[in-house]
Amino acid sequence: MGHSSPLLLVDDDPDLLRLLTLRLNASGHRVVAVESAEAALAQLAIALPSLVITDVRLPGMDGLALFDEIRSRHPTLPVILLTAHGTIPDAVEATTRGAFAYLTKPFDGTLLLDKVAQGLSLSAPACETEDQAWRSDLISRSQRVSELLAEARLVAASDASILIRGDSGTGKELLARAIHRASQRAEKPFVAVNCGAIPEQLLESELFGHVKGAFTGAMDSREGLFQAADGGTLFLDEIGDMPMPLQVKLLRVLQEKTLRQVGANQPSSVDVRIISATHRDLEAAMAEGQFREDLYYRLNVVALHLPSLEERREDIALLANHFLKTTAARYARHLTGFAPDALELLSLAHWPGNVRQLYNVVEQVCALSTTPLIPASLVQRALRAPTLDLLRYAEAKQKFERDYLIRLLKLTDGNVSDAARLADRNRTEFYWLLQKNGLDPRMFRGGEESVIAERQT
Repeated sequence: MGHSSPLLLVDDDPDLLRLLTLRLNASGHRVVAVESAEAALAQLAIALPSLVITDVRLPGMDGLALFDEIRSRHPTLPVILLTAHGTIPDAVEATTRGAFAYLTKPFDGTLLLDKVAQGLSLSAPACETEDQAWRSDLISRSQRVSELLAEARLVAASDASILIRGDSGTGKELLARAIHRASQRAEKPFVAVNCGAIPEQLLESELFGHVKGAFTGAMDSREGLFQAADGGTLFLDEIGDMPMPLQVKLLRVLQEKTLRQVGANQPSSVDVRIISATHRDLEAAMAEGQFREDLYYRLNVVALHLPSLEERREDIALLANHFLKTTAARYARHLTGFAPDALELLSLAHWPGNVRQLYNVVEQVCALSTTPLIPASLVQRALRAPTLDLLRYAEAKQKFERDYLIRLLKLTDGNVSDAARLADRNRTEFYWLLQKNGLDPRMFRGGEESVIAERQT
């Protein structure tokens, strides 16, 4: 009758705690009762409840501060506030900030049970109410990932634009695909594009399509990725790498729900849900004038943050064994698992490349192992070896561009006109490239090139 997770009850009145616990138990609910906000936070760290009921007036940290803390850590967890007459305005304000409900003391027991039932119906974990196929690619037992998926499941039902943040290799595209599968658009296409991996001059045509003769080499008309995703979801990975001119055009498509193919005279309507992702700090990019603020707010209607692998270390062994099983099947190898000390090495290792790096390490040891049980020595060797794809394509491209510009400026002693001519770019575009890469041509004049070289090391 009750949820698998208990209710968390917080009140400094032991008599009221006992009374409410008895009443909730009698209705089939399991209850964990504590007498302070500090004890409640400790309990939350141990196990996530299905709902929190807290008094507003508590010793030390009060119930409103507790609510704010819960809201920041567990945004989908329902909180019911118990309030005396003097704290009603605070409770009303808290409901506008996301508290599920408030009850004024003395309150009717039936009303409390009704509110609890309503709150639980909203917070029912996906595993109890929905088929799990939508999230099957996201292997995890982490509480943080479970909360993220509960939030993702809620927003999947809407058509709101979603911005997924997280370091490279955390699985942003996997999460985007899961959201698509959980949405009403699941039967329509899911189309993914990496905005940092396509040259700027080709990206517009890739996204919006082009008509025959739109540019040299356009022998036929071609639909873009927006049209390919019509009715479904378009995933814009590394949106922070999108050039400014295209940001303007993307914003127009989002606002007007129409697009104009390259070379076309008439716009055509398009219906897509946008999920975007980035590992970059978009707020900093906006401050530097590299990302449009109006586009940011269009894309960032709902923000989801994927934790790094080091923030979910309890998943490392689970993922490693999953990758071992799938890789062994692909290579037709008989591999039974990792030795305990090998798993310990994986669990304690530094993972700058996150889940992608873990997969690469597992793939290496699968290919090299001569025994069914993967030994620690092989894991140690794979961890020491550099992982080739840790430098993303976009990062490699940016590093090449920066090094190339530095060489040009050294060659021309900081003369922008000469450098732009050598690069076959006009002065305006060349200045923009210098600004994007934080390079000042004056530093290359009069023998000061050593300064810039020092700054790059």
